[in-house]
Amino acid sequence: NCNSDGERDIMEIKIRTAKVEDAEKLLDIYSYYVKKTAVTFEYEVPSVEEFQERIRHISSHYPYLIAEEEGEIIGYSYADRLRPRAAFGWDVEMTIYLKQDIRHMYTLMEDILREQGVVNAVSLITKPTDEYSDFNSVQFHEKMGYKHAGELKDCGYKFNRWYDIYAEKLPPEAQVEIRSLIEELE
Repeated sequence: NCNSDGERDIMEIKIRTAKVEDAEKLLDIYSYYVKKTAVTFEYEVPSVEEFQERIRHISSHYPYLIAEEEGEIIGYSYADRLRPRAAFGWDVEMTIYLKQDIRHMYTLMEDILREQGVVNAVSLITKPTDEYSDFNSVQFHEKMGYKHAGELKDCGYKFNRWYDIYAEKLPPEAQVEIRSLIEELE
């Protein structure tokens, strides 16, 4: 359930829509992933201005959510078009960056996307292979109901090595199961 400001309280974590003014705090979270991991293939941390523009662009079409705990931003998630061609208009790529595990943010994101008519939610995950990998990401997505949909070999180069990408897709039947499970927990 969302209140009139588009916010949703889940346990002690508040989920709200991102604002351009949040860019600097979001960059504090994202910069770790850019500098220390192969989770993102970005080499340089974007400027605050560039990040603000990303928030503006994505928010004009799709949800861009923030998780807060006691007023501190602890994670964010957004969806954006999977590909620019018209035939992909019902497909999005889901992205999440967290200081801690917040599964409810993904579930709320999926609900909003479903209301927007999105059919396929896809997450592209760097295949965990080394100290720059997030070994929990695959398990996180499996617990959320995502299924392995494919693998792209040697498609991202960072830290002087090639990385593979797993494509994980949330099947429509899993979307219903997850929503039912969350409703039971509330």
